[in-house]
Amino acid sequence: MMRVLITGSAGFIGYHLAELLLAEGAQVLGLDAHDPYYDPALKAAREARLTAHPGFTPLRARIEDPGVLAEAFATHRPEIVVHLAAQAGVRHSIDNPRAYLASNITGTFELLEAARAHPPRHMLLASTSSAYGANTQMPYRETDKADAQMSFYAASKKSTEAMAHSYAHLFGLPMTMFRFFTVYGPWGRPDMAPWLFTSAILQGQPIKVFNHGDMRRDFTFVTDLVRAIRLLIDAVPGDAPVGPEDSLSPVAPHRVVNIGNGSPVELLEFIAAIEAATGRTAIRNLMPMQPGDVPATWADTTLLRRLTGYAPQTQVHDGVAAYVRWFRSYYG
Repeated sequence: MMRVLITGSAGFIGYHLAELLLAEGAQVLGLDAHDPYYDPALKAAREARLTAHPGFTPLRARIEDPGVLAEAFATHRPEIVVHLAAQAGVRHSIDNPRAYLASNITGTFELLEAARAHPPRHMLLASTSSAYGANTQMPYRETDKADAQMSFYAASKKSTEAMAHSYAHLFGLPMTMFRFFTVYGPWGRPDMAPWLFTSAILQGQPIKVFNHGDMRRDFTFVTDLVRAIRLLIDAVPGDAPVGPEDSLSPVAPHRVVNIGNGSPVELLEFIAAIEAATGRTAIRNLMPMQPGDVPATWADTTLLRRLTGYAPQTQVHDGVAAYVRWFRSYYG
């Protein structure tokens, strides 16, 4: 049975990935702090579903606390590590950057040091499409230069990519960095647009539509995303690139992989999908662009397909309908 450590296991993506791996028979150590950045009751509900599996072991701790990850690695000796724990959110990073320094940078350092002492077979770490920053040429390719991040959140995640590369080079630790593109779906975070829009529309409250609706996002359904992660677990970086699109480092077993739907959707189309799923019409409050945000994202998924033979394919209207069904069931 594969031994897996998932940091952020009570989080949105971590929960879905843990469920998938447990269904395959993996032994999963799930580390999560249940941080109050958003409702801890939602995290507790996710974790309660995971603890029903005999293969799941929960660990309540903060990744940035010295020794926590070192002890977890020494005790459980994970073969696979999927690092999803992080302080998320572009706008929150403007008001509270220290939280991002602690969790994203210090926490990732603690993880890398623990792996240095007890090397796993493969480490997979979450980054973000926000790492592409001010890039305007689309679709975003992993081999594109990405040095102009627009928020401290994005800067902290790009920093973890560089940190991981240095450890991959120095200690031969195989590393895959994911750049996620606007993930949504059941059990999603309440600080994200799908939750905010759905909640407001069902209550007859106005929604904030930034940049007057002139925005596009590569919306990625969460079950597609965790399926891609599962397949990438077996795509351990080696010595040779798999093709000209490969982001494999020339000096380390380290690569960056986009996980997105590969087809950007207009924000107004996404809102229309929620309207259709709820049977309600949104009251739209058109607003200017928020600081740190970007008008569009679009993933080139060629490398993901090359490595796994897989590409996310859930259409936005189907994904939104599934999300609204969960929302109504969970929140009544």
